[in-house]
Amino acid sequence: MLIDVVEIQKILPHRFPFLLVDRITGLVPGESIEGFKNITIGEQIFQGHFPDHPIYPGVMIIEGMAQAGGVLAFKSMDEEKQEDTKEKVVYFMSIDNAKFRSPVKPGDQLVYKLTVLKHRGNIWVLDAKAYVDDKLVAEAELKAMIVDK
Repeated sequence: MLIDVVEIQKILPHRFPFLLVDRITGLVPGESIEGFKNITIGEQIFQGHFPDHPIYPGVMIIEGMAQAGGVLAFKSMDEEKQEDTKEKVVYFMSIDNAKFRSPVKPGDQLVYKLTVLKHRGNIWVLDAKAYVDDKLVAEAELKAMIVDK
């Protein structure tokens, strides 16, 4: 399944400069998702982090993984509930065991790979990993909840 940025914007409330998923390249509802963000020097974050040595912040990597997880949660709902996504939002509950293994720089394609560890009701626990060129650059366990706006 392929979901482009236009479709992603129908699912997530985020917009530029805080929409951090460009495309979903794989999705197994209720199980896993894969997507990516192209990191460019034009990102606003590089004006301050750091102008002479641009490194994509770890917090942005975590947020991008969480956004991909939000797409997974919404796309895992039955079709009737998916119609109500405009009235729902995903909230972070926790970030555990976050590790940053290698810097992400302009020109990199940041690939998010998430799998469901646990799903009960509107609560999701996800194993989230981020890669550049098949090299693990970040990982965390994310917990989120789908709530009404």
